[in-house]
Amino acid sequence: MAQKNQDKGSTGGTPVVTEPERVRNVVLVGHSGAGKTTLVEALLAATGTIGRAGTVVDGTTVGDHDPAAVRQQRSVSLSCAPLLHNGIKVNLLDTPGYADFVGELRAGLRAADAALFVVSAAGGMDAATVALWEECAAVDLPRAVAVARLDQPRADVDETVALCQRLFGDNVMPLYLPMLGDDGVSTEGLLGLITRRVFDYSAGLPADVRDPDPEHQRAIDESRDELIEGIIAESEDETLMDRYLDGEEISDEVLIDDLEKAVARGHFYPVVPVCAQTGVGLDVLLEVLTAAFPSPLEHELPAVAGVDGSPRPPLTCDPAGPLVAEVVKTTVDRHVGRVSLVRVFSGTLRPDQTVHISGHGLTERGHPDHDADERVGHIYTPLGATLREVPVCVAGDICAITKSGSAETGDTISAKDDPLLIAPWEMPEPMLPVAVVAHSRADEDALARNLARLVAGDPTLRLERNPETHQLVLWCMGEAHADVVLDRLRAGGVELDTEPVKVSLRETLTVPAKGHGRHVKQSGGHGQYAVCDIEVEPLPPGGGFEFVDRVVGGAVPHNYIPSVEKGVRAQLERGLVAGHPVVDLRVTLVDGKAHSVDSSDAAFQTAGALALRDAADRGQPALLEPIDEVTIQVPDGSVGTVMGDLSGRRGRVLGTEPDPDAEGRTLVRAEVPATELLRYAVELRSMTAGTGTFRRHFVRHDPMPAHLADQIRKEHTP
Repeated sequence: MAQKNQDKGSTGGTPVVTEPERVRNVVLVGHSGAGKTTLVEALLAATGTIGRAGTVVDGTTVGDHDPAAVRQQRSVSLSCAPLLHNGIKVNLLDTPGYADFVGELRAGLRAADAALFVVSAAGGMDAATVALWEECAAVDLPRAVAVARLDQPRADVDETVALCQRLFGDNVMPLYLPMLGDDGVSTEGLLGLITRRVFDYSAGLPADVRDPDPEHQRAIDESRDELIEGIIAESEDETLMDRYLDGEEISDEVLIDDLEKAVARGHFYPVVPVCAQTGVGLDVLLEVLTAAFPSPLEHELPAVAGVDGSPRPPLTCDPAGPLVAEVVKTTVDRHVGRVSLVRVFSGTLRPDQTVHISGHGLTERGHPDHDADERVGHIYTPLGATLREVPVCVAGDICAITKSGSAETGDTISAKDDPLLIAPWEMPEPMLPVAVVAHSRADEDALARNLARLVAGDPTLRLERNPETHQLVLWCMGEAHADVVLDRLRAGGVELDTEPVKVSLRETLTVPAKGHGRHVKQSGGHGQYAVCDIEVEPLPPGGGFEFVDRVVGGAVPHNYIPSVEKGVRAQLERGLVAGHPVVDLRVTLVDGKAHSVDSSDAAFQTAGALALRDAADRGQPALLEPIDEVTIQVPDGSVGTVMGDLSGRRGRVLGTEPDPDAEGRTLVRAEVPATELLRYAVELRSMTAGTGTFRRHFVRHDPMPAHLADQIRKEHTP
């Protein structure tokens, strides 16, 4: 692709643009180890944005302050790295390759207008990357493929391209072929299929562009026809194919123009071999990013509404339009405090501007709805952890703001006098619970503060304070996510411990029984006297609690009957055999005794509780466990394994059906005890090579098997 402009628009090394057409927002997608972060570093160095490329292993990637900490943070956090090439600002959004951090990936997809899939020439591809390709295809997001790590001993570009074509589709085609060096192993250059030129990197960047040798010409001719036919098939010029078939030579300029249009529309997916270590392909990849990928003007914007839900017209990427921006990610930096990465969709964000910040729709995940007016201080362009001040951020661009008191990931930033709300992006539910407890009372306040900061920046993290088990539970995406969350809490100066997660159980009685409660004490002064007799009987599931008064002859004075009920209800909450609430029970007060002086409200409460405990000894108490209905999405080939595993979890399969939203995947529906799902997020991922997901919701309580119930009773008995 020919270079069309000269670099311009930078201030003190900081990329600054004022026109949306000169911005490209590109998210890098790929599994861990594919080489995404290393490629970003190489592109930054190749464009002069940084002096030299760092490495993840050494902890010297751009913006790093603490190499020991960065090795983890860079691999699990979304980061933005802008560069300038031919007058175009490219915001590279580097996403984690681990499945646990899909929230960071979704945030990157939301902020981007195109995706660069990075595939290792030596490491193959995982199923999660294929699923993400299909997800991008569902919204017509333009894509390209970078085959990276050409310097690895087992690198095989041809096999990797063939793999991409099998998994991604026929319109995935290489624009360049690797040119091997004299040793027949190392890649020293690329063969351009459209221009029929050789890009020789043996002397480094920039490439030496020359005519091909005869052996190179044969390799080019063998692959060029298929590429040209693929480009022409996507051309808006319907006569072009006929002209090509009639033998007309189609000019390189026409082919390149049609290629760029097809890529921008999301109909054609070029493949470029690259090597971050040697520089092979970096310049031609930059051409793809700047010339073929669409500007924000060409990408559909998210829907917007008033903060009250009132409809609003669709957004346009207009710097002069109403201000609408979104907080893509919020982090808390120990040096500068809260830092929010912001994508501006409409209008212009300026320093010292008063804006409205709205967050709605994530209450169930521990993110309460909130609205606030705040003044934006300085505006920065982020380069990893480094913030460089800029004078303005226009529609289509990405920037960072600091020290906001309320901005959370997913929040909308809009004009103070016209507050708006962007439709939230879809986020997966966290399904792995981790119970945490402060190591000491002195750590409780620090734990609460640090948890609030983490939840504000991570919409895939849900905080739950269970009122029944009295546990503080963090719901995470998986083990790696949980480990990072705990490490960040400890890095914030919090001493904490983890403990086994408790499931909220219920108790009930299975047969009718009678109970006698006698509370008589006389130890000087005012005594205590209350006697009551009750009958209990189980109710159908979901029947709740009923209290019936059948006392005759005033055996229990009328004013003490509510006291008996109060005592019974208190005992129901405390449990009868294992400390869990009692449900589905009818208690009938049939008789009792009172004393004219020593009877009291407190005495009859105690007698009522004693009577219920006495009845429990004869009512054959049972423990009830919560049953969840789960919907599991798995590849077709994993259905048998998953269904067999469900049987081992005491699950009952309700049925299976093809997933209407994903070809080659099946939905399995089942009812499973909640106690069997505590680590299911981890185990399902293991069974399905990281591609299985599930949703769950409570349906009812069922009796727990006797051997499990006995074990819980023994654990509860002092």
